[in-house]
Amino acid sequence: MSQEPQASDRVILHVDMDAFYAAVEVREDPTLKGWPVVVGADPAGGRGRGVVATASYEARAYGIHSAMPISEAYRRCPEAAYVRPRMSLYAEVSADIFDLFRRYTDLVESLSLDEAFLDVTASRNLFGSGPEIARSLKADIVDETGLTASVGVASSKFVAKVASDLDKPDGLVVVPAGRQQQFLAPLEVARLWGAGPRAQEKFRRLGVRTIGDVVTVGRPKLVEVFGEAMGSRFHELSRGRDFRTVVPHHARKSLSKETTFLNDVSDRRIVETTLLRLCEDAARGLRKRGLAGSTVTVKLRWEGFETVTRQATSDTPVDTTDGLWAVARALLRSADRPELRVRLVGVGVSGLASVEELDIARAQLGLFGSEEPATEDRLARAVDQLRERFGSHAVTRAALVGLAAARRSARSGPGSDSETPGRERPRTG
Repeated sequence: MSQEPQASDRVILHVDMDAFYAAVEVREDPTLKGWPVVVGADPAGGRGRGVVATASYEARAYGIHSAMPISEAYRRCPEAAYVRPRMSLYAEVSADIFDLFRRYTDLVESLSLDEAFLDVTASRNLFGSGPEIARSLKADIVDETGLTASVGVASSKFVAKVASDLDKPDGLVVVPAGRQQQFLAPLEVARLWGAGPRAQEKFRRLGVRTIGDVVTVGRPKLVEVFGEAMGSRFHELSRGRDFRTVVPHHARKSLSKETTFLNDVSDRRIVETTLLRLCEDAARGLRKRGLAGSTVTVKLRWEGFETVTRQATSDTPVDTTDGLWAVARALLRSADRPELRVRLVGVGVSGLASVEELDIARAQLGLFGSEEPATEDRLARAVDQLRERFGSHAVTRAALVGLAAARRSARSGPGSDSETPGRERPRTG
């Protein structure tokens, strides 16, 4: 009977497509080749809302990057080709790429449309060593899609992911087993998973600049500064130790909805009603997937692009609008700064459970004489059925009926601060 491979025997590939959305657009329109291409919101001559989804490497030379405000991207490079995202197209291309991944292994863990881990440990008898598999896969991607990918090869997911980012685009970086710590040592500490801006500031106060410096700090001090969980993680990762396996199928971890207003909003009635609509959309999405969530997060972005989030967790998962809205409204009001206009509002639901777990929780509530959740649940599902049969506007909450009127009223006056979700515009590339 064969034994499971030890961590040092594993061969993990991290495959990351190069500027994926932009590369697909260039493939579809070869006249864009060699030109700065920015995929994202309409820049509207530098007054656009929204952010950059992906920038080609030519655009990155101007300092443009993902999640940058589209207005800032336009200021840096107004002559770039600005293209609206075509997610259905990217999904089709992604499906083709993942089919190529599965030629080499069934152990494929998707991280996004353009990024995945592959465990090719058991594939070496058929396809050769890890580096040989990586080279073959890269060649297949070029031959069959016309796109390029960067690949990291290592014995752990963390090290493979770091490696794939070091020689972009079209790179291949191999970290031999036993050399993980030496490979990581000179790299900046920001490359550690979980080392966000706050953690980086703490590292700076410790005199830590590189991952190698983290090793010298020692586990006790890391735990003291970052807490048991995070300190232990940094201790392990800095030494290249990451024993997580490649998981082919992930349960969904969260669901979120958000809206960016075309103009910054000062009227809190519009903000609250928009958040109610987002709660309704999120609740419907949960029920469609047979899920319920116990943690609700509200996201607010002010006119100056400062973003805040607030979250709360309940004992019982919910999948109804009223259940989400009761928490979301309280979070919104606790986070609100009325003197500022609102640029974006969103709601997220995490701590997801299956509907079976939800039914058990509701049954337990029923033991204490509460039948309200079951009634609310039946009503929500009845509304879902009506909308499925007669259309999404067949049943509408009274509060949402007034939203369109409020928008029109706001738009009609001077200094409009109405809310309207971003709409598809013609491609400008």
